[in-house]
Amino acid sequence: MSTTIATASYKGDFERCRLLCESMDARVSGHSRHLILVEAADVALFRQLAGPKREIVDERDLLPAWLRPFPDPTSFGRRRIWLSPFGWPLRGWHVQQLRRLALAAALDDQVMVSVDSDVVFLKDFDVGFFKRDGRTLFFRQPDGMAKVLPELQETHRDWSRKAGALLGIKAPDTTDIGYIGTLIPWRTQSARALAARIEAVTGRGWMKTLAGTRALSECTIYGRFVDEVEGEREAHLPMPESLCQMYWAGAAMDEETLTRFVACLKPHQVAAGIQSFTATDPQLIRQAAGLG
Repeated sequence: MSTTIATASYKGDFERCRLLCESMDARVSGHSRHLILVEAADVALFRQLAGPKREIVDERDLLPAWLRPFPDPTSFGRRRIWLSPFGWPLRGWHVQQLRRLALAAALDDQVMVSVDSDVVFLKDFDVGFFKRDGRTLFFRQPDGMAKVLPELQETHRDWSRKAGALLGIKAPDTTDIGYIGTLIPWRTQSARALAARIEAVTGRGWMKTLAGTRALSECTIYGRFVDEVEGEREAHLPMPESLCQMYWAGAAMDEETLTRFVACLKPHQVAAGIQSFTATDPQLIRQAAGLG
């Protein structure tokens, strides 16, 4: 099964995305290409990262013409919002999810591995790991909600509730299973079936439907679809452990803290993700990752 790696990013994460690319070039194998999905205004900047197996994809090639970015007046134009006729303005992190879903539904490759732009690979890794005897691994943590920060649990439940409604799942209303990860594989055939399911349930195009909500987690929608709707157990193999150790929130990490963080990787983990909002210096991350 051929595999594409996909990363949705933006100019504020450019240096982190550069670091991801450096770590992939040094340590990742088994993929046909790496696609970086960005807004049109960021394409020229990200073309610096293009290479023999890496392409920069303009979101205009993935998203419909009616969904377009504009300067956010509440931030004096420093940030962006995406406007459409179908709902409230969307933030960049909402639209990054739409890009990933649109790409997964359009790919010829059988597997799309989604990697966040603030991830760095610390060990050699062949993405063939995600394929086992014709089955695709499927990130599924039975106790996922317990791992969510307490102040974010209600938001995660909102995402789960909305996913269920979009997919026509009558019960349960929400699930404690965790599907959100920063380094996870998707079966592209399942992504296409997911889009068709949303259209069958809602009676309109899947992109219009998703652009009309801000309670959006594409990983949760995919997870609940595979678990509770698709039913093709012979196509998926549950993967309960994350391959990426995450630092989701907190103060910026210094050199000593980063060294300890990297040293604490579990044996099965091959990468680390340090949320960009923590403002940790990418150069310190590069050093801790052994990339110069």
